[in-house]
Amino acid sequence: MQPYVFFTDSTCDLTPDLVQEMDAHVLPMSFTLDGQSYRNYPDNRELSPHAFYDKLRAGSMSTTSQVAITDYEQAFTPFLEQGQDIFYLAFSSGLSGTYQASKVAIEDLQERYPGRRIVSVDSLQASMGEGLFAYTLAMMRQNGATLDELEAFATQNVQRFCAWFTVDDLMFLKRGGRLSGAAAVAGTLLGIKPVLHVDPEGHLVAMEKVRGRRASLDALVKHFAQSADKNYAEMTVFISHGDCLEDCQYVADKIKAYGVKRVCIGDIGPVIGAHSGPGTVALFFVGGPR
Repeated sequence: MQPYVFFTDSTCDLTPDLVQEMDAHVLPMSFTLDGQSYRNYPDNRELSPHAFYDKLRAGSMSTTSQVAITDYEQAFTPFLEQGQDIFYLAFSSGLSGTYQASKVAIEDLQERYPGRRIVSVDSLQASMGEGLFAYTLAMMRQNGATLDELEAFATQNVQRFCAWFTVDDLMFLKRGGRLSGAAAVAGTLLGIKPVLHVDPEGHLVAMEKVRGRRASLDALVKHFAQSADKNYAEMTVFISHGDCLEDCQYVADKIKAYGVKRVCIGDIGPVIGAHSGPGTVALFFVGGPR
């Protein structure tokens, strides 16, 4: 089998242990906080999630940027020169231009390395939803799947990776243009919490509104029960959070009660967290369709 390497980007919010288990390469994305630029690595070497969310709670603003074309070229070239092919799972095209940038970079690299294959797949997911997709594919690679087999599985099963979110602070959705100012103020006063998911085109959309934090967390579990595959004993579920581990653990305990084989918890990194804010809890599983 022709050797190939596995890449994804840091919006997958994978923990360092998972990255190592997957034998994956993670492209860091960039964000700016209080005028200072950072790179988002899985080990959070430049800024911890807790410090990032504390800044947001204090009123700081953060902006993000996609992976640059030159970043792809610098990351992929050493492996191409070694005679290896590349598989890359990209952040949702419904939320970023990252996937499109990868295609531009790949077109240039294919001209320079015509004997090599570079496959880029749009995850249509974010945070550990992208991470769960990446994990599934990376494990298939380790079990002997060829590059063609990985590409075929990814394109055929992309809609089976499901994501459900709830946010604690509606003002971050307002800043991102996903909620009007009036709705954000009214919702905050009434204790309304939105429950959102990632739709088939990879966009984050509001699906329902509930009153109270606990009700919003229970709603995530409800959607899991309704649409997850029922082979719980073989299932891996990912849950990520915006510096609210206790609430995340509450959801994890509810999911474990179904007999799920493995539940992995991680932080929502700064690139996603800049738009969802502190207090976000997100649940990811295989089921569907979305």
